[in-house]
Amino acid sequence: MQEQEFKKLLDKYLNGSISEQELELLEQFKEELNKTNKEPHFKNDAHKTVIKESLWASINTKTRDSNKRRFKIWKISAAAAVFLGLLTTGYFYLQNNSANIDFVIPENAITLKLENGDIKVINENGQVEVVDSDGKLVGKQNGKSLKYLDNNAKKELAYNTLSVPHGKTFQLQLSDGTIAHLNAGSSIKYPVQFIEGANRQIFVTGEAYLDVAKDPAHPFIVNTNGLNVRVLGTQFNVSAYPEDETTEVVLVEGSVSLYTAEEAYGSDKNVYLKPGFKGSFDKANNNIDTAEVITSLYTSWINGKLVFRNMTFKNIMKKLERHYDVTIINNNTDLIHEEFNANFGNEPIENVLKELKANYGIEYQILGDKIIIE
Repeated sequence: MQEQEFKKLLDKYLNGSISEQELELLEQFKEELNKTNKEPHFKNDAHKTVIKESLWASINTKTRDSNKRRFKIWKISAAAAVFLGLLTTGYFYLQNNSANIDFVIPENAITLKLENGDIKVINENGQVEVVDSDGKLVGKQNGKSLKYLDNNAKKELAYNTLSVPHGKTFQLQLSDGTIAHLNAGSSIKYPVQFIEGANRQIFVTGEAYLDVAKDPAHPFIVNTNGLNVRVLGTQFNVSAYPEDETTEVVLVEGSVSLYTAEEAYGSDKNVYLKPGFKGSFDKANNNIDTAEVITSLYTSWINGKLVFRNMTFKNIMKKLERHYDVTIINNNTDLIHEEFNANFGNEPIENVLKELKANYGIEYQILGDKIIIE
């Protein structure tokens, strides 16, 4: 919550003029303080910015809940006094405290790391303006999409990094018009503005579907987990989670060249993909294999679907953990290397588990945010 507005709401609370909606905002702020299990301290002004934006994003999200609780302003109790004390404490910490204790960004938050190291928390229902080190507007967020402007103002490369946690997806449009869909548990590092005469180069960890803007004079290169993907203008999916044994590139349209970090582009070891083919980079053996595939099986996640085809249970568990932001503990080691086929729409994980049990006899228990496979 911004300091000026926070102080204004506190003043209204004290003089009895606060509305029910404004009082609810203060209640949400109190809950955020409680979640930290400690009073928020800051190393410097940058940390203050992080906490203020984090809390404000959380408050905005929660106040849009149609089932929110109603408050009666006139009813003041001992609990209300404690509430006010927490709020006042939080306010003065925001204003004055500079002790060297870190504040933790809210769990499961989409974050944007700026070129100067500052971090913004992206609220999926919010609107954020992104500025560069000179204070110039370079990007705008609208809900689940962040769009960078093509203003040709940058003369040197400056990078931002967008990180998406488990259980969420997000869309990013780069300054050249390239669109990147980020899957759960993924991040992308990219220039705020591409530079004239230089390759367009980004870095992906996790999974992303890219619709690359055509620009023959400036090849587009994706660096991910020791593999480089070079394109001019095309659509493809890249899956490169650090914990996976292979990095996969599935080409939907156009053409791409695959080469390892040790190789140069244009060498005879480069692997070229045609539409409808998948390139698999084995990290251990530093080898790239290709195979023809049904591309929709690898891109269905963009629409919130889960499709498993001849997939080992080990990999299925990883995908479920990322997609639903849960922890799965497998006590049935016989299942690890078994392969399964399944299709799921945008539905709760309880339905997915019921289907796996009905079709394959997989037993399970749900304990909070943990799932135990028996």
